[in-house]
Amino acid sequence: MPHQLTVTLTNDERTTLETFIHRGKANARTLTRARILLKSAEGWSTSALVAAFDVCEATVTNVRKRFTQGGLEAVLHDKVQQHRRSALSGLQTAHLIAIACSPSPDAHDHWTVRLLAQKAVELGFVTSISPNTIHEMLKK
Repeated sequence: MPHQLTVTLTNDERTTLETFIHRGKANARTLTRARILLKSAEGWSTSALVAAFDVCEATVTNVRKRFTQGGLEAVLHDKVQQHRRSALSGLQTAHLIAIACSPSPDAHDHWTVRLLAQKAVELGFVTSISPNTIHEMLKK
């Protein structure tokens, strides 16, 4: 088993965690992280924490690592996910919406996302695109 990171909390950090848990306004995952951190500071072993909180060893290890690297904020607040690059530019999206608002092709009573994806490739907007991407774009 790899070396277990030791967690030492100041009185202020302990008070913050206890208040955070007793308030109960966070999601269950974050509350579990706070409880793991408190019990780790009390000297609980990884196996005891795994059994007590019904989590895997990686969760306990990650909580300890997050605390040692980023402090209490890193444990209680997830990092904001980076935005992915959009598959279509604004101009491409505008063209696709215009196509969707135009009359449907022959033998079809309406535009489907598959037809729109095929049309986008046919017109050269993109080399390939998923119908799901078209669906998500139209949903916005």
